[in-house]
Amino acid sequence: MSGTRRGVLSIDEGSTGTRAAVVTADGASGQSFYQPIAVLHPDPLRVEQDAGELWRRTLEVAQQAVRWAGDNAVEIIGVALCTQRATAVLWDRETGRPLAPAVVWQDRRYAAELEELAARWDPVLLARTGRPVGSRSPFLWAARQIEQNPQVAAAAADGRLLFGPIDTWLSWNLNGGTKHGVATSNAAALGGYRLRDHAWDAGWLDAVGCPVDLAPPLVDDDGDFGWTDPDVLGIRVPIAAAMGDQHASLIALGALEAGQGMCVHGTGTFVGALTGDEPADATSLADGVLALPGWRSGGRTRFSLEAYTATTGSALRWLVEDLQLFDSAEQVSELAGKYPREREMWFVPTLAGLRTPIAAPGARACLTGLSLATSRAGIARAVLEGIAHSVCDTVDGVCAAVPSGLTRLRVGGGLAASDALLQSQADLSGIAIERAADSATASLRGVAYLAGVRLGLWGSLDEALHALPAGRAFEPAISEDERQELRAQWGRVLRKSLPEEGKKC
Repeated sequence: MSGTRRGVLSIDEGSTGTRAAVVTADGASGQSFYQPIAVLHPDPLRVEQDAGELWRRTLEVAQQAVRWAGDNAVEIIGVALCTQRATAVLWDRETGRPLAPAVVWQDRRYAAELEELAARWDPVLLARTGRPVGSRSPFLWAARQIEQNPQVAAAAADGRLLFGPIDTWLSWNLNGGTKHGVATSNAAALGGYRLRDHAWDAGWLDAVGCPVDLAPPLVDDDGDFGWTDPDVLGIRVPIAAAMGDQHASLIALGALEAGQGMCVHGTGTFVGALTGDEPADATSLADGVLALPGWRSGGRTRFSLEAYTATTGSALRWLVEDLQLFDSAEQVSELAGKYPREREMWFVPTLAGLRTPIAAPGARACLTGLSLATSRAGIARAVLEGIAHSVCDTVDGVCAAVPSGLTRLRVGGGLAASDALLQSQADLSGIAIERAADSATASLRGVAYLAGVRLGLWGSLDEALHALPAGRAFEPAISEDERQELRAQWGRVLRKSLPEEGKKC
């Protein structure tokens, strides 16, 4: 049809909602369609979702995006999926029905049991998989469901039981149950994925009691996930890529070569960087820094590092909504931007423990250095400086494992709208920061770029990225001596705020 553009239908299924949009050859996304998804907390340790609801809501937004494409003369040539990681589903191959609530990545019901395995298995898993035992294991959850849930046990006995993270669940539903597999980037998040071998670790699965044949087949991130069933989506096109959400953001934020990094400011802040064709030695990494596959394409894995600061956006939400000290996050940024940096007042945003540079789950937040002269603007400045320092600790942990350091850091996510925060981040890290032009859709676009290159929409990932305008740059505006002094002061304040076990680390 004359005037028809081509595009990739991209689905971004996150922890609290799912969205879809069509990404076209200019690198931009069309209208975005969104549906929230409930998160259930049956008790303080369990976090679950209704896998059926998750699929229905995802199908709704995908169908809306397909209709948008038809109304706007866009030909959809393929589908791409990016999803929350380490949330897992068990379902019946014959009926297609989930057999238990999906276990969400925040679930901690087996944390104590896993801690008992850590002494023996942490060194083994760090060397093989790039990550320690941790406090969650979807494979252990699956094993317990087989033991305790009669429906799951019966399906397992009859060979009808299927297991996988959300990309596996969604792709299986989209292709009408004709293809079952997991993207490499999502496989790593489940634990037990051997980085160098591109294989499941049978020893670890056996240790948690999970049958090895229950692990979904491994697929490159731009591999074969089947074709969409026309009865499901109304079109028959290849499901051309699937990725974990932060891995997709690596691509969209331009981390394509070793030494290039990305930072996504959301509820918490993820920092990632490409390390090249070899995984980093996870046994030598700072606390909280993981070695991962960035993505796998054409049988070649591009490896990455990742670290996470738990409370950044959530710290602002707490100050605005719970304490009502400010009207909005935007007001915090505006006030902070007008207030000079000082060295007496400090905010340590460890509202949910500390991961990097020291693992201290019991850490608590603090606001110190107040006086009768303290103003809301001063507190706002201290809050953003504290968030920037915390993110810089994460950046430093990643940088230490990149031989040449980070050569570029592109930033996205909701908090990236704050000029004051990004300037502080540039000052305190000593690294130039670039705010991506369309950061809100980073993960959705990133996986679409990977799919689009496979389908010939772009010749390379670089070509897809260059179709977008450049973002705003924030250069460090303080001297190296001042930066070092501020970071040293922060280190002292941070350690003073930690519980005794953290101070001994």
